[in-house]
Order: sequence, then C-alpha cells, then structure tokens
Amino acid sequence: MGFFDKVKKGLTKTRQAVGGALGGVFTGFARADGAFFEELEEALILADLGVDAATRAVEALRAECKAKGIKEPEAARAILADSLTAMLAVGDPALKLTTRPSVLLLIGVNGAGKTTTAGKLAAQLTAEGRRVLLCAGDTFRAAAADQLSVWADRAGVELVRQREGADPAAVVFDALSAARARGVDVVLCDTAGRLHNKQNLMNELAKISRVVGRELPGADRETLLVLDATTGQNGLAQAREFAAAAQVTGLVLTKLDGTAKGGIVIAVADTLKLPVKYVGVGEQIDDLLPFEPRPFVEAILGLE
Repeated sequence: MGFFDKVKKGLTKTRQAVGGALGGVFTGFARADGAFFEELEEALILADLGVDAATRAVEALRAECKAKGIKEPEAARAILADSLTAMLAVGDPALKLTTRPSVLLLIGVNGAGKTTTAGKLAAQLTAEGRRVLLCAGDTFRAAAADQLSVWADRAGVELVRQREGADPAAVVFDALSAARARGVDVVLCDTAGRLHNKQNLMNELAKISRVVGRELPGADRETLLVLDATTGQNGLAQAREFAAAAQVTGLVLTKLDGTAKGGIVIAVADTLKLPVKYVGVGEQIDDLLPFEPRPFVEAILGLE
C-alpha cells in the first residue's frame, strides 16, 4: 500500500469532515463569487487550518481566480490544492543522518506519541540497513523506559536506559558513548514531555543538546517535534513554545487517523516554516509515513 492509499485509509475521519465540508462549498455554488470564498474560508478554519492560514489560502485562491478569469468552483478546487501544497512544501522533509553516529531527538509534550514514534522510526531506519540505538531519555514518566523497551524488541534494536528518575542527560551521555563503541549509525532519543514546570522542561532539553554537542561535535542532528494532531490549535501553541526553546528541524504529526481536523498539519507547517517529516496514521509499526505534501492534500480534498 503506497503513501496515497495509506493516507486515504488513515485519514478517513479527516476526509469525511474536511472533504465533506469543502465538497459542500464547491458543489453548493454555481460560481466562485464572494459568498463562495467566504464559505470556503470558514470551512478551512473549521478544518483546523486556523484563521491566519485559512485567510492566506483563500486570498491567494481569490487572486489567482481573478487573474485567470476562473469562475467555476471545481476549477478553483484544483487551484486550492496547489496553494495548500505550497504551504506545506517548506524545508527538506528528508532526514539528514549522514554521520556515524548521527543523533535523532524526539521532543514534545507527554501523550503526543514520542515513544511510539521512536519505536516506529527505529524499525524504519533498521529496515534501511542502519544500526540504531534507542535511548530512554524520558526518565520522569512512570514506565516510559519499559514502554520503549517493548518497541526496541519489536524493532530489533538495542536500548540504553537507567533507573526511573535518573538524569536524562546522563542517559543520553551513556547512549552516545555506547554508540561510538558499538559502531552505531543513529542514536534515537526519547525525551521527557513534562517536568515540574515548563521552564524546567526546556532547561532539560537544552542540557541534553549541550551533551550531544560536546560528545559528538559535528555530528548530524535531527530534532523532531512530535505533535498530537487531535489537539488541533492547542498543538500549534505547543509547537510555538518548543520551537522557541529548541532547534527543531522538523515535525511529526501523530494520530491523524483519530482526528477530523487534519488541517492542523498545514497550519503548523505554514506558521512555523518547518517541514513535516512524518505523519502517523495508525498503531502498527509501519503506520508512520514519510510525509509527502501533494498526496496528503489530495487525500484530504478527495482528489485522485
């Protein structure tokens, strides 16, 4: 099953809600006039694009329709697909992990899906022929390391962990040392999503970053912010905070199969100008997909 088919299957709720609402706009108007654009903007906002992104998308569509003399709503739909794709096409969606070892940090709030994403990424990288080492850097959430251990077994990779409550940066240090000794290609670190307060969490992430910089100077590093798509605009607020505190290189949007508002993907990418690198569309180990903007937009809009 290819990306387009898996996205279509995984985004059933999104397609039904977003595609249904947008479809009603495109079929409910005979002409792409002022009322059409107003209702389209409202439908995009309800799909969780947010006011800013929805307004920009509709303004760009209105301008292009006017410039090209387009009056048919269905023709405007194709142009909208181009516009939404352009909003998503920011940065490089591919992981840059060329050094040995390279480091991949997963950050985000508790419950976003960091640990399961770590396991799925470990399986994918291993399938590509890379030697992966998982690092249980979330030492504050009860049983987080145990959960990651289960994923390590599923993916067939090694795991470095310490006792619950240990210093996360110390666990990362141990993992980096083990990676050098064992000839590992990628160190994949799960991190904490909550401490006593937000500042403590951001300080902890900064400490981990310093350890990586000191122990592996010059190593490729990806810092992926994992966001739960079902949180909608709250996810966008979280993304702003983490992006301001960490050198985020890309986004992972999880639980897209469980939300009717997949437009948050577009809102986050467009607002933060960060590439979406993966989307999660299910619970299976192969349900984390490298992101492709155009097929994603076509899946949401119901275009073939």
